[in-house]
Amino acid sequence: MDNIREIIAQCQEKNPCAVDVRFDEPMSGHTTFKVGGPADCWLQPREEGFPAFSAALLSSARAAGVSVFILGGGANIVVSDKGIRGIVLDTSAWKGSAAIKKGLSFRSGTSLDEAAESAACAGLSGLEFLAGMPGTIGGAVFMNARCYGREISDVLTSVEIIDYGVDGTPAQKRVAAGEGFDYKRSPFQGKEQLILSADFALNPADVNDIRQEMEENRHDRQTRGHYLFPCAGSAFKNNHDFGKPTGRIIDELGLRGLQSGGAQIAPFHGNIIINTGGATAADIRALMNEVSSKVKAATGFVPEPEILFVGE
Repeated sequence: MDNIREIIAQCQEKNPCAVDVRFDEPMSGHTTFKVGGPADCWLQPREEGFPAFSAALLSSARAAGVSVFILGGGANIVVSDKGIRGIVLDTSAWKGSAAIKKGLSFRSGTSLDEAAESAACAGLSGLEFLAGMPGTIGGAVFMNARCYGREISDVLTSVEIIDYGVDGTPAQKRVAAGEGFDYKRSPFQGKEQLILSADFALNPADVNDIRQEMEENRHDRQTRGHYLFPCAGSAFKNNHDFGKPTGRIIDELGLRGLQSGGAQIAPFHGNIIINTGGATAADIRALMNEVSSKVKAATGFVPEPEILFVGE
């Protein structure tokens, strides 16, 4: 822990920024699934100095051989029961929006529901599908979040990131949104990059129409039981090559209610795994493995997890 403390102290000295720092922080308090062991160090920069401090942190940690995990809203991950080694950089306090030509720009920690609200207040259409969706802009861009036939890449125009240059020094740059996006995939996956903000092309529309669609989406999520228990939304990706949604396949196999420890296939939706209380990451993984095996045995298809398993 001493090397991590030294890294943080050096970064704060060179780049003054209010930072909430906690050691051995349970990650169960930072994910929608409410599972996960302790992070060696969880920290959340809370001021305008976020970009400079984060760049310094990434550089210093890399030089010291300390890993850094980027955390958004924790809405699509399962953290290991053993936790996360190194530093968890929580971006959720880096939030806010700004008007740009033909749209809006959002900092990566802005919640998706807040982003949809900001667009509605500005009379701009295009983000209604995000209403009621958990998570943050940064996480949604990273995963190319999708719902109701729309996905982030449909309206995304550019992304501001911290990236490592050829000399290994982190630097801010803006990249145009283009190739590399696919179903639940983005060009930022598998890379050492920190998403700072994202710009969206939105269209003027009647505010009442925008809000009506947003409320319909929120109501749909509520009636489908998305908020009844801790969960991470869809457990498996919907591969259209299978001929039908994964949830329907799971339903037809009679797997609703299947349970492993405190983890359960939701009685109300075949593609949602819920934490009924006291579930562990191991419970969730075991249940997903069992479902995958049963689906493969019955159909020959192997459903791909949408949930990311992270940590030790």
